[in-house]
Amino acid sequence: MEYHIKTPVDENTVRKLRAGDVIYITGTMVTLRDEGHARFLTECEEPPVDLKGAVLYHCGPITKRNGNGYEVVSAGPTTSMRLEKYEADFIGKTGVSVIIGKGGMGEKTAEACVKNGCVHGIFPGGCAVSAAVHIKKVKGVVWEDLGMPEAMWIFEADDFGPVTVNVDAAGGNLMKEKSREMRGRL
Repeated sequence: MEYHIKTPVDENTVRKLRAGDVIYITGTMVTLRDEGHARFLTECEEPPVDLKGAVLYHCGPITKRNGNGYEVVSAGPTTSMRLEKYEADFIGKTGVSVIIGKGGMGEKTAEACVKNGCVHGIFPGGCAVSAAVHIKKVKGVVWEDLGMPEAMWIFEADDFGPVTVNVDAAGGNLMKEKSREMRGRL
């Protein structure tokens, strides 16, 4: 199935999504990578944006100054698995609804998705410029002291995608299923 969803994403919408569905997102998306997750979870520094129902993009964008603001030049996904040690706690503490990155996530994150009503989606690697086209505005940036790729960027997106649901809130896991299928073929 294909869905066009708007942020913030409510739990009913999330729980309808299934592994393999394709979604396009319009509205606010935030980026966060390793250092931002660590700042929030280990240093207990609250982000200045409400993440309940939010879309979190594992991304270290490349931006450039444009007048008083920024313009996104490139916004390719970061490998999500590197954030596995943080993500279950992050989901539970923030109420984020959609996580987007490259590749899969582990069991802890999958369990947190089921428990908290969240999905993990895959955006294709190598499509950084295409992703930037769907980011219409930089609404803000926080934790700039972490550097451009690690700061939390707040974007306004328009039909951002295609994002393939990998882990759903019903226990489906596309990459795990495909991996099992491939092993069976061997």
